[in-house]
Amino acid sequence: MRKYLIAGLLVWMPLGITFLVIRAIVGLLDRTLLLLPQAYQPDNLLGVHIPGLGVVLAVLLVLATGMIVANFLGKRMVIAWEHFLARIPLVRTLYAGIKQIMEAVLATDAKSFRKVLLIEYPRKGLWSVAFMTSDKLGEVQAKTERKVISVFIPTTPNPTSGFVIMVPEDDVIELEMPVEDGLKMIISLGVAVPEWQKDELVAETVSEEK
Repeated sequence: MRKYLIAGLLVWMPLGITFLVIRAIVGLLDRTLLLLPQAYQPDNLLGVHIPGLGVVLAVLLVLATGMIVANFLGKRMVIAWEHFLARIPLVRTLYAGIKQIMEAVLATDAKSFRKVLLIEYPRKGLWSVAFMTSDKLGEVQAKTERKVISVFIPTTPNPTSGFVIMVPEDDVIELEMPVEDGLKMIISLGVAVPEWQKDELVAETVSEEK
């Protein structure tokens, strides 16, 4: 009975949690329809509520914004808007910080969160999974004797919090696993270990040594 119960939970729990998360996201985005004038809201025009229209509106809004700010006039508008926000004490700090994080994560030529690393933390002999965030550290690099990189060590099971430390580049081990698998490993408390193509080679080597 315990075996069957666990097997059933492994099927239904991921499905249920995935459904709840998607429904929450769709419901949140559907509220963006309230930004439209009441006469033009789909519920009033069609006479029936269709889930997911908010997702379509949000995607179209992001695409339209990107098309506008990608040209010369749009960039000038964004610069003027950011200059205005820079005059507001609390807003400028939040806006600038969030924008720098988004640029580092979403930039196609950026190295942030592109590599999964293995570092000795919190002490020698103990290993932690980390993500490389930057290799251009400016003053930090200038005042250290060795080449250092910035890494983010997420906490388990919530990877949105963690520690940022500067580690000598020679002391890190770069892993072959993609970032997605590294996050899965952390969120699952180390249970979901990604498959490695060299696992069979290692097993054969161990068997031969025996």
